[in-house]
Amino acid sequence: MTKKQKILLAAQEQFGINGFTGTTLKMIADHAGVASGLVSHYFGNKDHLFLESGEALIDQMLTLFTKKADKAENGLNALRIFVESYFDFTMAHRTTFPALLRCSPFSDENPQLDRHEIAAKFQRLIDQIETYLEKGMEDGSIKQLPLPQTSFLIYGNIVGAIRTEFLAPYQIPDLFEESCLFIIRSVAKS
Repeated sequence: MTKKQKILLAAQEQFGINGFTGTTLKMIADHAGVASGLVSHYFGNKDHLFLESGEALIDQMLTLFTKKADKAENGLNALRIFVESYFDFTMAHRTTFPALLRCSPFSDENPQLDRHEIAAKFQRLIDQIETYLEKGMEDGSIKQLPLPQTSFLIYGNIVGAIRTEFLAPYQIPDLFEESCLFIIRSVAKS
């Protein structure tokens, strides 16, 4: 792992634990085991590092999810694989994923930060959902639904389940599994 990758991973973990305000570049440097100046050298300032830490997670997710879902035989199964993969990714990356919750356009963690860049990345996730919905409507596995509203509703369900799992004091068994089933039942052609 390069020093730049170590810094990015440390930033994701520290932002996930402490939030934007509670994280300093020195904390990130210490966690990565590098000199403080190296963080600024690679990423400039904290705002840029915060956004880049979220963007890197989204890029990683999209690569993984689409690779798996594109092998599905129809749109409904592609959507199911995408949603399951999203939930699996969050659990496999419990130490870094909360950084994405904090820098998402759905968060008020840092209201002065320009969220257009990160919103464009998140839009790619929502667009991928829409692609699977369209595929399913064409192949007959998904009923006719309004786009992009349905894509945003599905994404909202995913985000809600994840925020409940990570940020709320509730202990709900099988929340991700039921959330996935709820989404699939909601869009499947009967």
